Amino acid sequence: MGSCRDCLTRIPYATFIATVLCFIGIGVFCGTVYRGATLANLILLDVFHVQVEWVGIMRLLLIILGGIMACLALIMLVVGCLATGSTRHTVYRAWKARVGGRLSCAIVIKKKNHSIFSSVGIITFSLQFLGMSYILFYVWVGILVCLTMVTLIFTLFWGLCVDNQRRHDRPCISFVQFDWLFPNGTTIDDLQICGPEELKLFCKDYVEVAEVSFILSTVASFVVSLALVHYLMCLASNYAYIRDQEKISDLQEMQYLHESTMK
Repeated sequence: MGSCRDCLTRIPYATFIATVLCFIGIGVFCGTVYRGATLANLILLDVFHVQVEWVGIMRLLLIILGGIMACLALIMLVVGCLATGSTRHTVYRAWKARVGGRLSCAIVIKKKNHSIFSSVGIITFSLQFLGMSYILFYVWVGILVCLTMVTLIFTLFWGLCVDNQRRHDRPCISFVQFDWLFPNGTTIDDLQICGPEELKLFCKDYVEVAEVSFILSTVASFVVSLALVHYLMCLASNYAYIRDQEKISDLQEMQYLHESTMK
């Protein structure tokens, strides 16, 4: 019973919840962004006959960002475990280890050729999680804003499709008034979607699915941003815990020396 209770005190619940949120958000984000960006690229190629290379590049960059974020989430969970409960007392017992632990919550610096449980208690690597989380938070907020705009655009596209289905006097969906958004050389015929097959391809096959994908990716980016806020709070509290542990350890050492001299 005691060992089970001791094990439970070693779990960083706040960091664990943030990690779960982060993994759920990253998983949904990567899948829906890949699907949505692929459909957006197909719309440009098959409907408007325009080839835009940066869509594929942005899709790849967002997937890579999601993978990096997942790796950082795991490392943050490890740092949270090292700064929780009795593990903190074991790992950060020496003053050098406490300094390294505090740096692991504030500044990310990788130290090689050291053992995580060496005699002086220096942890193997310390990462700038607090500063990196702060920067990543604004990166994901920017992604959230961009995806919100993209979702709004595809929602407007779906509204045009619904309006076209209701009004039989409009056989085509025209984007001529938005010709300034398309590359030079785009013809007027390419900016008009006419015919049942082309309308089905644009509305049913592409826009409807892409809208749902971008809505889910927007929600997922919000969840990742929320997880980063949790990480910031957890890292700040871990930094304070390690600093307090330093003071407690100093007091214990002073008390031990005092008792030794009294004997």
